[in-house]
Amino acid sequence: MVTLDIHHRTCYRYREPISLGPHRMMLRPRESCELRLIEFEVKTDPVAEIHWAQDVHGNTIATAIFNTPTDSLVIESTSRLRLDAAQWPVFDITASAAAFPFDYSADERLDLGAMLVREYPDPEGRLTAWARAFVRGTPTDTLSLLSDLNAGIQAQIRYQAREAEGTQSPITTLDHRSGSCRDFAVLLVEAVRSLGFGARIVSGYLHNADGTMLGSADDGSTHAWAEVYVPGAGWIAYDPTNLGVGGFSLIPVAVARSIGQTLPVSGSFAGTAEALETMSASVRIEPAVKLD
Repeated sequence: MVTLDIHHRTCYRYREPISLGPHRMMLRPRESCELRLIEFEVKTDPVAEIHWAQDVHGNTIATAIFNTPTDSLVIESTSRLRLDAAQWPVFDITASAAAFPFDYSADERLDLGAMLVREYPDPEGRLTAWARAFVRGTPTDTLSLLSDLNAGIQAQIRYQAREAEGTQSPITTLDHRSGSCRDFAVLLVEAVRSLGFGARIVSGYLHNADGTMLGSADDGSTHAWAEVYVPGAGWIAYDPTNLGVGGFSLIPVAVARSIGQTLPVSGSFAGTAEALETMSASVRIEPAVKLD
C-alpha cells in the first residue's frame, strides 16, 4: 500500500483577452477496492462556477463556467489517495471463460454493448490477422492469450512519446512500428475486440516509483492503458507500454469506449484563431507526507 499526492496543472496563455466557454474536466481518480481517494480539489484561475456530474461510464465530470475575460487560464487539481493493488494478481475467472473462444452471457453482451464494437476500419483484415496470430490453438488459455497480445505490442512496437494531439489508428501503429502509450492502448483494445472480447480505454496516471517505466517520465504526461472484460474477474487492466497486468502502479481517472472520450480538459474560447499562444501541462506524483 502506498499513499500518494498528485498535482496536475494545465495552463493556457492567450495573446489577447478572450472569453472562455464552458470547460469539461476529468481529473478525479476513480475509487475502487484497490484505490481509496482521501482528498481531491480542483481550482481554476480565473475563478469559475463548477458543476459536478457523472457520465455514462461513471466518470466524475466537472464543468467550469467562466464569467471574466482573461488572457490566461490555469486549471489545477490535487489528489491524495491510497493505492493497494497487487503486483502479481491472480484472476479468478469463471470456468466457462478459461479457454478461448468462449461466449459472453446474453446479459453480458447486452451490457458490454459498444465495448465489443471496433472503432477503426480494417477493410483488409490486417489487424484481425495480426491478433489471430497470437491464438496458439483452439481452444487456448484465455489469460495467456491476453498476456501474449499485451507483450506482443511492446515486443513489436517501439515506444515513442508524441507531442502531437490525437491518436494513431491501429493500422498506422502497426505500419510505423512506433507509438505512444495511447497508441499502444488503442491497438490493444481494437485487437482484442477483433477476437470478440469486450474492452475499453483507460486514462489516468502512472506511479513510476523507480523511474524505469515508460509513459509518464516527463512533465505533462498522463498515461493510457486498456481493460478487458473477462467473466468472473471483471475488468482486467493491461498496460502494453510496460507489460503490466492488473492495477499495480496504475491510477485510473477515466474509462471510455474511445480514447477521445477521456480528455482531462476540453473547452472553448471566443476570440481570434491566433489568440491561443501556448498550452502546457504538468503532472507531479510523489509519496504523501505522513498523515496524522
